[in-house]
Amino acid sequence: MVAQRLLTAGPDPDARLFTGPRGGRITTAVLRDATHWDDVVTKLAYEHLRRHDLRHTGLTWIAGAGVSLHVLRIIAGHGSLLTTQRYLHPGVHALKRARQSLSAHLSGAPTASEALSQQHFERCRNHTNQM
Repeated sequence: MVAQRLLTAGPDPDARLFTGPRGGRITTAVLRDATHWDDVVTKLAYEHLRRHDLRHTGLTWIAGAGVSLHVLRIIAGHGSLLTTQRYLHPGVHALKRARQSLSAHLSGAPTASEALSQQHFERCRNHTNQM
């Protein structure tokens, strides 16, 4: 869905990926009403949760999917990379992957992506030899 929205928005830096019900800006009131926010957080006993917290979560998830900081800055509409960096909160899994990648690099072992590339190469070679 996001990819389609990006294509639709085109190169216009002021284009919105998502719009309100009348095609305009999504205001806090529109979002609160459309999602029944107050009812939901009350039922979940998360009254302290703010919609803005989900912005941090969303950007962190997008970063975890491999999107560069420069692209995240544009998606978030930030003027500075420092602002975007403050939004990102890497979780335990991301820190564990970073540690494993560094350990593999220092030990000379192939990284996960290098191992997958090698497996792909070997499958292609075996397939070619079978022909």
